[in-house]
Amino acid sequence: MYDVIVIGGGTAGLMAAVAAAEQHKKVLLLEKGTKLGNKLAISGGGRCNVTNRLPTEEIIKNIPGNGRFLYGPFSIYNNEDIIQFFESKGVALKEEDHGRMFPVSDRARDIVETLLEELERVNVTIMLRTAVEKLLMNDTHVIGVRTATTDFMATSVIVAVGGKAVPHTGSTGDGYAWAERAGHTVTTLFPTEVPLLSQEKFIQNKTLQGLALRDTAVSVLNAKGKTLITHKMDMLFTHFGVSGPAILRCSQFAVKEQMKNGGKPVTLQIQTIEDKAHNVTQQLQKLAKGEPKKALKNTYKALAVERWLLFLFEQAGLDPNKTGADVSQAELRALAEQLTTFTMQISGSQPMEKAFVTGGGVSVKEIEPKTMASRKMQGLYFCGEILDIHGYTGGYNITAALVTGRIAGMSAANC
Repeated sequence: MYDVIVIGGGTAGLMAAVAAAEQHKKVLLLEKGTKLGNKLAISGGGRCNVTNRLPTEEIIKNIPGNGRFLYGPFSIYNNEDIIQFFESKGVALKEEDHGRMFPVSDRARDIVETLLEELERVNVTIMLRTAVEKLLMNDTHVIGVRTATTDFMATSVIVAVGGKAVPHTGSTGDGYAWAERAGHTVTTLFPTEVPLLSQEKFIQNKTLQGLALRDTAVSVLNAKGKTLITHKMDMLFTHFGVSGPAILRCSQFAVKEQMKNGGKPVTLQIQTIEDKAHNVTQQLQKLAKGEPKKALKNTYKALAVERWLLFLFEQAGLDPNKTGADVSQAELRALAEQLTTFTMQISGSQPMEKAFVTGGGVSVKEIEPKTMASRKMQGLYFCGEILDIHGYTGGYNITAALVTGRIAGMSAANC
């Protein structure tokens, strides 16, 4: 018999177990894999972007999947508390661009080891290679869990098993069926922070494969041509479609728009120059007149990387070797439109296994924000990626996992 059982030894589960045991409770942590903190150990390219130092309002903006739910949890435990937690345990953190926080050592292992040391310090019982088969419940309360060999009883149970992204770390979606059986709604699951696929001829022919565009405005358009989201970051053309930071951030909007429209392709817009086509036409005309004998590809070489610029010439039906003296207004207008509103069709995304984060999950409408308690079943708590909360990369998802894990642990201990 335990006070608290935590299922899942990932980011949220580790923090939940520590928080519960700090209240001098008897805590059992169950993990089906052979190691704890797998996903945390590989996050941030092995450096671990452990949180973000931006103000709460900015952090919420960077969690487009139900970020507003986190206002409640953040009023109790927030990103600054996460920083203080690790620094008080001897892990010095440093701030990089856009508020991203990393260990000074650049070692994700330092973050994982700190949590493991805390588990030991507060006497959490850990069982690895122990898969939970089901939650044990009566009509109103959760009373424990069933594994292949044993039933473990507890006053409260915290489900922290993650989503379905990065399954080799152990996130295989086990918890969704348990949540539904306890009366919860699981919203549609979809991949986020994921590369996008395209059937465009220039993708299939690998015309642009390996081409990176720096600091470029990329937008997802809806079926009516209205902009859903724009991110100005780097992007990369691949043999299957597009990838890179701007694409990963746009991906959930493309995936959701496609789901909304019965799987029809979604339009992605790439703006090499962020201005109206009319203004860019005038700019191109002025440059051409200034160097009438020069080939246009040389006149305009400062506008974009050569390979991309030549591709846009081709899309506009304009010969790049034509001189400024020979080019027509209509040809310049066609090139200006490619530079300002180039579009391509997105046919889908790579599968959930290739995504960094799971979209969808246990509906946050059925969770108490200041305790992470189930509104459907007493003694049951949820935290981390199993919840329908998803953010961009940049420390936002780990922040949500650590915050919800901390609060679930504290609350379950006082259940």
